[in-house]
Amino acid sequence: MKTAFAFNLRELNGALGDLGTLLPLMLGSIAIGGLAPVPVVLGFAVFYLGTAFYYRLPIPVQPMKAVAAVILTAGMSPLELAIAGATIGVVLLILGLTGWIARLNRLIPQSVLAGLQLGLGALLALTSLSLMAEQAWLGIATLSVLLVTMRFPRWPSVVLALVTAWGLGHFQAASAPLIDTGAPWFPALASWPDMQSVERAMSMLVLPQLSLTVTNAIVLTTLVAGDYFGERAAHVTPARLSVSSGLANLVLTPLGALPMCHGAGGLAAHYRFGARTGTAPLLLGGLLLVVACLPPQWGLGWLAGIPSAGLGALLLVAAWQLAVTKRLFDSNPSCWPVIAVTAVVTLALDPFWGLVAGGIAEGGRISWRRRHHA
Repeated sequence: MKTAFAFNLRELNGALGDLGTLLPLMLGSIAIGGLAPVPVVLGFAVFYLGTAFYYRLPIPVQPMKAVAAVILTAGMSPLELAIAGATIGVVLLILGLTGWIARLNRLIPQSVLAGLQLGLGALLALTSLSLMAEQAWLGIATLSVLLVTMRFPRWPSVVLALVTAWGLGHFQAASAPLIDTGAPWFPALASWPDMQSVERAMSMLVLPQLSLTVTNAIVLTTLVAGDYFGERAAHVTPARLSVSSGLANLVLTPLGALPMCHGAGGLAAHYRFGARTGTAPLLLGGLLLVVACLPPQWGLGWLAGIPSAGLGALLLVAAWQLAVTKRLFDSNPSCWPVIAVTAVVTLALDPFWGLVAGGIAEGGRISWRRRHHA
């Protein structure tokens, strides 16, 4: 039986593999959304450390993407974020504790899951390319370092790529996001929820996010963990992922944390860069804890100094790892249209509608086969 925690360069490398998703959304929510930096970073640190000891595998912690997108484009108050996070937390706890989430998982066909992975991988790839386009030469240089060093398993490829990106960005004097170091720690607790805040939180944050969380952060994360770790991931179940995400959001978001979840893309990133045990989330959680305890202009300022184009290079490799799987190549040719429909709708709309479209396509495929094999 393999150890739950192994301390080596591969685990350190894997721990940093998901920064391409974490840092842009976390720093953007702080700088553009005006969130208090310390409770946001501390929330990720606590959830990552708890995840390390609970799962003892490189299960990721990520910002909820639909929530982060609304923060970056439309803006939300700390109170509305707290309402949304707590509500999502309650729903996930109910789904996990009652076992309903496991029933939902069993209803999703393998062809639809393969299409969801392909579509989500394509979404991540587009996001990574948009980040790299901000400074194309820097992104290409970082990606080149990453791809070359990945050919040598013992080399800390992510560390070397991040150092390259940071050094090139520093050489170009790239500007860092503006961080409000004087923001209050618990702004959401300063006022009582009103109906307008509740309505905005439900319509703009809770409903769009839940479909993403159920499909990507729970169902697909369970699937990918089983693919990578086999029996070692027997305890990574939809119910447990639902409960751990629910507890984290219910407890931490009212204190100023960003709504968080797990994620198949983050797991692919950690694994692709060498993480095989609970050490990766333990190290990243510890790093974020140190950052949260340092003065914001030091810890967060250093993280913000890593150019987005460099983070995009990391994200592009993780996107490929998620999208191109053995399940995709081993699928029956009759399943290819279902996979394609699911992936295209996921890419065009979101994973929830991809799931719906894939389910309809799978139903059509089964009906067609029955008619032609009767």
